[in-house]
Amino acid sequence: MTTVAPLLAARGVSKAFFGNPVLRGVSIALQPGRVHALLGENGAGKSTLINLLSGALRPDGGEIEVDGRAVPRMTPALARQAGIAVVQQELSLTASLSIAENVGLGAYPKRFGLIDYKELAARAKAACALVGLNEPLSTPVGHLALGRRQMVEIAKALYRKPRVLILDEPTSSLSSTETKILTDLLERLRGEGIAILYISHRLNEVMALCQHVTVLKDGTCTADRSLVGTDATGLVRLMVGRDPGDLFPKWQPFVSTTTAISVRKFSAGLMRDVDLDIRAGEVLGIGGLVGQGQEDLLLGLYGAIPGRTASAVVNGISGLPGGVPKANALGLAYVPADRKREGLHLIHPILTNMMLPAFARLPALKLRSRKTERETGKSLAAQLAIKGDLQRPAQALSGGNQQKVALAKWMPHDPLVLLLNDPTRGVDVETKREIYLMLRTFAAAGKAVVLLSSDTSELVHLCDRVAVVREGRITATLERAALSEEAIVSAAMGAEKQKVAA
Repeated sequence: MTTVAPLLAARGVSKAFFGNPVLRGVSIALQPGRVHALLGENGAGKSTLINLLSGALRPDGGEIEVDGRAVPRMTPALARQAGIAVVQQELSLTASLSIAENVGLGAYPKRFGLIDYKELAARAKAACALVGLNEPLSTPVGHLALGRRQMVEIAKALYRKPRVLILDEPTSSLSSTETKILTDLLERLRGEGIAILYISHRLNEVMALCQHVTVLKDGTCTADRSLVGTDATGLVRLMVGRDPGDLFPKWQPFVSTTTAISVRKFSAGLMRDVDLDIRAGEVLGIGGLVGQGQEDLLLGLYGAIPGRTASAVVNGISGLPGGVPKANALGLAYVPADRKREGLHLIHPILTNMMLPAFARLPALKLRSRKTERETGKSLAAQLAIKGDLQRPAQALSGGNQQKVALAKWMPHDPLVLLLNDPTRGVDVETKREIYLMLRTFAAAGKAVVLLSSDTSELVHLCDRVAVVREGRITATLERAALSEEAIVSAAMGAEKQKVAA
């Protein structure tokens, strides 16, 4: 039997940063016509391995092979020539450019030395059609919702007609409809002989899509095997080195007589005429298809975008905050979905990021206490298992640990309401467990948590109630007893018109 050479492979690669090993002798082989899962907790080395395979980094040891031949100095240009395309979890789009310009960026067709915009539009339209993007190609990418920007990023990779497609958390910001489009597309590409490397923390997707898995733990390969005969529990065991147990904290009923936020006829952005009560001591989920106005609901309550209302009470004070500083003063805190662009200053130290809200509250002439800052940072790092020197830049952390920092920076200020925009997007299983426990502990202390999530199972198992948003309105508010993935999806799709509970 003839053995088919992998289209792309790493053989015993190692990589260290500042003397700290990140990968130790890792091997992986991507075969044509196979969807290959790459799993591991945040910080396991997945992103570093992707960067080695795509030429963004050079290995300290080992080799990168293309079509069975070693490439002595893999570079991004050589990777593109070899047909290797990468869709990173953190998008690499230019907000001011159009969809077509972003899709063809770096590979524009030329005519007489100039960009052939007619040809660009034709090629971009074909790539966008593959992922269900039907917005006008002239639309600036900055005007799109996060999920649609993710689809532009995927179309950008497909525009180059890759032989190897590497996808890092591609569905983390997609709606269920967009996810179905992508999974159908990957099955088609697999049938065409393309090698696909699929990185995801959503294990149900991995089980449904992938045929082979490589698992990294602490920079080493702990498993490289077929997925035949493996279940999701077995995958978690391979990743964390033990049985997964219960991912979500045990739910216990909590009855509060206090309302943290109450609004009537509230409108902001896409949201229109919303009546909503947020109770102290509860985790209130916000569900629905991506782009229906959920984010505007949180931003409007936080005062980050203009809002209007017939009446509003926020932590006992009448009226909307009318701006972020006032919202913070009223005990509101907001954690955005895009932690790298909106939640953190990546080039600054971890400790500085933890102290950002404190800096904003300091009177102009008051001196900072470096000792207090260090002690606070050490305490927060210990609580959230953020290891290492806090003077490192935040960009040195894995995605999961960056998310912990984005949450941790609010804890010293003891907020009364946490507004969270997809806080576990692209976060590994163990970090999710830690965040879930933190949120339930916060609620148990009598505080309110508003959790916008694209993960329906997260809403079902973590929340006391779920408000489902469709076309800028809350179409159903499901109490705990009525919560199920089917009920949420039904309300999101418009199949359930009746509000289940106020």
